[in-house]
Amino acid sequence: MTLNVVGAGLAGVEAANTLAGYGHRVNLFEMKPKHYSQAHHSPDFAELVCSNSFKAARVDSASGLLKAEARLLGSLVLEVADHCSVPAGGAVAVNREIFSKLITERITQNSNISVITEQVTDIDTDIPTIIASGPLTSGALAANITELTGGLLNFYDAASPILTAESIDFCRVFSANRYDPSTKGDYLNCFFDKSSYEAFWNELVNAKTATLSEFDTPTRVYEGCIPIEKLAKRGIDSIRFGPLKPVGLVDPVTERRPYAVVQLRKEDNEARLYNMVGFQTNLTFQEQKRVFSLIPGLEKLEIVRYGVMHRNSYLDSPKLLNVTLNLRDYPSTYIAGQLTGFEGYIESAVSGILAARFLHGNLTSAATAIPSEYTMSGALLRYIISCNKDFQPMGANMGILPPLESPIKNKKQRYMALAERAITEMNRYISP
Repeated sequence: MTLNVVGAGLAGVEAANTLAGYGHRVNLFEMKPKHYSQAHHSPDFAELVCSNSFKAARVDSASGLLKAEARLLGSLVLEVADHCSVPAGGAVAVNREIFSKLITERITQNSNISVITEQVTDIDTDIPTIIASGPLTSGALAANITELTGGLLNFYDAASPILTAESIDFCRVFSANRYDPSTKGDYLNCFFDKSSYEAFWNELVNAKTATLSEFDTPTRVYEGCIPIEKLAKRGIDSIRFGPLKPVGLVDPVTERRPYAVVQLRKEDNEARLYNMVGFQTNLTFQEQKRVFSLIPGLEKLEIVRYGVMHRNSYLDSPKLLNVTLNLRDYPSTYIAGQLTGFEGYIESAVSGILAARFLHGNLTSAATAIPSEYTMSGALLRYIISCNKDFQPMGANMGILPPLESPIKNKKQRYMALAERAITEMNRYISP
């Protein structure tokens, strides 16, 4: 039997790769390059839209723990990420273009996977299928999923601009990592004094935003991707205590902490392009150029990819999904990726692996094992199917893990203990 996977994003490629690894034949449907969503540009698979960062690497952080579990589960995404990483302090970040190209090569060269370039408009619920079409699922397929499930929920997020290194005034920035000053700085820091910050803030909050003509006015914005201009409107110090916080940074010239700092992260190892960290935006392109040029060191700003805002869709998973990620009313149809409410790059990838493992278990009549609630993967899985009147997407965080039997007051030690317990449980899961 040939299995279907719809969508070649992070969840889809992980699902297809996992099923192929079990020896199944897989049809992987991807609408690109014939059709693109409003946020995608590359014809390659696993295109990273909002950021090139997979967040923290250290295992005693939520995102680092999830990555450790994903590696144990055999994540293709992280295997490829290791081959195209770029310096990002304590985070895992990649060259987006090379990353997607390598993922595409790995999938297309897999003899058990047939890539079908077409836009899926309806799901055959009699064929075992993993729907991993992502939060930007196209109109016809979104309508079909709505028909099957009763509706899709929505929230909005945004992407940050990418600029050229040539347009940065390196005499006015310094290199340093915010939380690890002992290591070589992988971030460029554009620093404000009080007056320049207040002038920038004033222009930012009064700048013109783009009209989302294709969609209704946003009613819910994912907190982790709130546009910088909207965050700034919460108060003059809101972004100075948020993405522009100067904590842990010292200007090497004055030997003092700046009033506020904009950080730039490399997009490639050659350091030709930089991402404006935390600067998701819905400003018009013209306003992005004007306002962000007020940042010290970016007066000659050249943006190669402007920030955009887009609507994301997801299911009301507590009402619709089993813990094995298949629809309660259509048990042969599985959902993976951000459609489930798994929020984040690695979260999405892990859900693809899990959906494939669950589908394989169902086909082989094996007892379907579920990751322990003590793992980050298992905790996220249980969160998205737990009763919730106002269900919203959730990313990895230590707060969803069950507490330790013996409480530890020290936060760092507590997180490490939670991580060690999770990794022990994940090893048990993959080697029963």
